[in-house]
Amino acid sequence: MADRAFDELLHGKGAHADPVACMEDVPAEMAGKTIDGFPHSIWQLVSHMNYWMGYEIRRIAHDAPPYPEHASLSWPTEAAPASEKDWSDAKVTFSALLQKLSNLAHSPPEALTREVKHTHPGHAKMASSLQSVLWQTLAHNSYHTGQIAAIRRCLSAWPPRAGGDSW
Repeated sequence: MADRAFDELLHGKGAHADPVACMEDVPAEMAGKTIDGFPHSIWQLVSHMNYWMGYEIRRIAHDAPPYPEHASLSWPTEAAPASEKDWSDAKVTFSALLQKLSNLAHSPPEALTREVKHTHPGHAKMASSLQSVLWQTLAHNSYHTGQIAAIRRCLSAWPPRAGGDSW
């Protein structure tokens, strides 16, 4: 696997925004705000990414986590975190899960070709090697990180303190 390319995209190099920078300076109050025409808050997006990263890491580790019966089960129902601590914990979890994905991307080449067990019939329709699952998870995060950047722009809170494209 192109470890460098994966890590660069995972951590927001090139065309991707840095997902950690996109959320690290967001206070809990802002994380819970929604904007007109968009169904989710930053809190919900981060929680959703944490859900799926955790799910895929468990699946990669030969666990068989139950696949949610409906997509709504991978989203928190409340727009805002219950407390600043809950928001802080979600950000710490996010960073730790990103690191686990990065570590997995540095697996030996033969490990990256290992098939990851299906836990849902839809998995059978997609490539399911370890490398494929890692790239799918990266693409999922990139998509939602872009949504976080857009929400921040709408809330006049862009760029993040750590920087980000503003052109």
